[in-house]
This record gives sequence, C-alpha cells and structure tokens, in this order.
Amino acid sequence: MAYIDLTAAIDVIQAPLGETLQHLSIALAQATPHRALADLSSNCSYAPFKTHGESPGEPGSVITVADVAALRSRVPQRGSWQGRAQLAGVDVPVLSLASDVTEQGALLVLVLTGDVPVHEECVASAQALWDLLTAHREGLRAAAIPGLMAGSRAAAAARAVTIAELGDAHGTALTALLGVLRDRALPDTNARTRAIDLAVSALAELRSRAELDQALMEERAGDAFARLAESLRRILRAGGVRLDLGTPGAEEGVDRLLPCDVTTTVCAAVRAAVYAAVEDQGHGPDGVRRIHVGWRVGTSELRATVRDNGPGTLSRGALDARRVTDRLAPLGGRLDVDAVPGWGTTMTIEVPLAPPDTPRNDALSVLGMRELEVLGHLARGRRNKDIAQELHISESTVKFHVTKILDKLGVRTRGEAAALARESAAPDRREP
Repeated sequence: MAYIDLTAAIDVIQAPLGETLQHLSIALAQATPHRALADLSSNCSYAPFKTHGESPGEPGSVITVADVAALRSRVPQRGSWQGRAQLAGVDVPVLSLASDVTEQGALLVLVLTGDVPVHEECVASAQALWDLLTAHREGLRAAAIPGLMAGSRAAAAARAVTIAELGDAHGTALTALLGVLRDRALPDTNARTRAIDLAVSALAELRSRAELDQALMEERAGDAFARLAESLRRILRAGGVRLDLGTPGAEEGVDRLLPCDVTTTVCAAVRAAVYAAVEDQGHGPDGVRRIHVGWRVGTSELRATVRDNGPGTLSRGALDARRVTDRLAPLGGRLDVDAVPGWGTTMTIEVPLAPPDTPRNDALSVLGMRELEVLGHLARGRRNKDIAQELHISESTVKFHVTKILDKLGVRTRGEAAALARESAAPDRREP
C-alpha cells in the first residue's frame, strides 16, 4: 500500500495558482490512482471550479459544475465519500474529499482508475493534504494578496462579459428548442425525447453555473461586516481598546450582495488600518482608547471608515508599510488618511463594486475625500472661517487641510490650488 508523502504539500503550495491542481494530482497519484480531478472551492474566487486530467466520458465531453455540485449532499461537511457517480455523462468510481476550513467549504473529486476502494489511511492522508491546501488558499484570500485580487478582478470582469453575452443567448436558444420539441405535431418521439433531455441538461448546467457564481462570488454586506467585526474584537480585546461598530442597516445596504473580492479586500484593509492605529500610536490614556468602524454600500462602491480617538499622529507611511494601498490598487480602490494632531485619525477606504471602464488619470487623485471637499470651497474663493462653518470643523483643522493640499498638489498658494481644481475637474466628479 502506497502512502502520500505530505512533504509534497510544499510543492503544491509553492506552485503557481494556475498549476495548483496539476501539482496536487501528482502528489495524490501513487496512493490514490486517478485520471481526473475536479475542484469546487469558495476560496478560489478567480476560478471556483477547475478540472485537471482526462474526461471520463466521450471525447470532447467535460466534467461540469452540475456534476460536482450534485455530490455535495453525499459528502459530510468535513470528510470523504467513495462510490459511483455520473461525471461527464458516464458512471465512474470517485473519491470525494470535503474541507470545512472555509465557511462554504471546498470539495475535491477524484475520478479513480479502478473500482477498488481507496484504503482508509490513504484517504486520511489525502484529506489532510486537501485541508492544508484549502487553508493556504483561504489565507491568501483573507489577506487580500494584491496578485490574487488582481486575478480575481480580471476573472470577474471576464466572467461578467461571458455571462452577459452567452448566458442570454444560450438560455433563449434552449428555451426555443424546448418549445419546438414539445410540439406534439412533430414526428419521431424518440428523437424528440432525446433532444428534450439534452436541452434540459444544458439548462441545468447553465443554472448551476449561475448559482455557483452567486453563491461563491457574492456575499451579503451584513454578513461580511459581521465577519469583520468578530476579527476586530479579537485584535482589540487584548489591548483594552473599545470597539464601536457602525453596523450597516437597510439604508447602508445591509442586504446588498457584494463581490467577494471587494468584501475580502475591504476587510483586510480595515484590519490593517486598525493594527496600524493601535501599534503606531499606542493604546491607553495617551494613545488610542476607542476605534469606530463602519461601512456603507453606495451605488457603485463600498466605503469603510475607521476612526480613532488617539493622538492623531498616524502617518500614511504606517499604512503603506502594511500594504493597505497595495491591496486596494488591483481593485481600483483608494485610501484617505485624515490625521489631526490632538483629535484623532480618520481612515476612509473606498473600493468600486465593479472594474472601472477606464483607468483614472486625475491630478487631484492624490487628495483624500476631506481634502477634496476643502479644495472645492477654496475654488469658490471661500475663507477658512466659512469653510469651517460649512464642514462643521475647526478653523485650525481647515488650515491643516489647506497646508496638506498645497503640499500634495505641489503649488504655493490657495489661488494656484483653486485654479488646478478648476482645470482638473472631471466631468463625472460631483461638486463637494
């Protein structure tokens, strides 16, 4: 009896993401002989369903999402199941492994080369390797690794285009086909029955793909915020820092379904921002005693706000050191840091819900949202006192923002900044 060498996990984990399944197949080959693998995993948002190896069916056939999804009910939440199943249109022996490392689970299906059941010890080793790989991929996803997020966003854009262009055409064509074939005036009952079966199967596969996209690619805003809140409690509990939550309600889009790559990235950025606020400014009487976190789902973006009552000394560099900007960049997100000495720091994270149609090239993009508001008033020729009253902040805070605006724009006077604002105003920018 051959055993799985778990040191092979190193090769599997170090493999490029696009080659993970191939390396996993090599690691499992000796102990669990198989000719194909199918992977259905929620933590691979860029490609939640993948296959590797030869199709067990006729030439040109493929293992489908519907085939693998049908096995979910036979496998425990974490564990294995062996038996025969319909894959690619044929009945074949399979070994299914489920991992519960992720909330929605990860399922691996091996198409075995023979009917002899895989030994329990080999199954246990395969299960351990699958759990390890699932945990590794979940760690990459939760940390919002920039390369992974870029691939996820690109895949999401391509998937949206494909669904839009092919989904309607496919559904319409199959519905029309069913309508014709169900016409009792047509001869050849057997041919009609076979054609109906084919059309129904194709529609089932189309629905399975759509359901998979919704189940694995999206989550409720409220669920994502609750997951974030729990992780923040663990971060702040040891330091005795109070956590105030602006839990989203109906007005803030609590029930909106959001792309998982967006919620994952925002959660990772918020956690990094909280770490930075506490570690760089300290906690206790002279540091951060309270942090407020909230978010709102807009028409086209998710905006999260992290506000502390610390000394207001948090620098942009502290957040850059934790790769907050790097995490946001692949999704077109932005970070605004508004630190006011003696008053605290407000960090605003904004990520679009869909890939931008065109890259943003704006001279004012270096400014934060509060700075853009102040600049808008400068462009109207308003004085610091008037701006302070309008924005409900102190006059000294306005002076602080004006200094930062001049420095970031590389200009010397308020008039030059106002002129640049008028010249650079984008057509789609709302007036502050």
